[in-house]
Amino acid sequence: MPEVSKQPFSYRNDPTVPDFDDGRALFVFDGICVMCSGGASWIMQNDSRSLVNFTPAQEALGRALYAHYDIEMDESFLLIAKGRAYTASRGYLELCRILGGWWHVLRISAAIPERLRDWLYALIARNRYGWFGKAEYCALLTKEQRERLL
Repeated sequence: MPEVSKQPFSYRNDPTVPDFDDGRALFVFDGICVMCSGGASWIMQNDSRSLVNFTPAQEALGRALYAHYDIEMDESFLLIAKGRAYTASRGYLELCRILGGWWHVLRISAAIPERLRDWLYALIARNRYGWFGKAEYCALLTKEQRERLL
């Protein structure tokens, strides 16, 4: 997994990245993966304070952010928070920090070495279509959830 090390908010100076509201975290997910869309839907349902915005990796914003950070969409989801990019297990730990509340309990997984967490993440990412399938683009999102997409 590539290390994401660009300067905070570097995408603002990239003319290929569309403008977006970066006052909230942005969760970029695979919109045709059943597991990924289902996970985004679940996060939306449980993000009662609407701290996170969402965009499918297949949309212009998602594609541009993946290109900006030189990350392959098949390798990881992408979380943009306070201008920084996070991927794989580190991204989920950051998401739990952002959401707060009982989500902090999940941060106990940080005790597992990052290399092992990311190995497991990569195993699931490589096999997600075979194990969980593909769906019509963002089919698992409700009308209200689709309104939270950037």
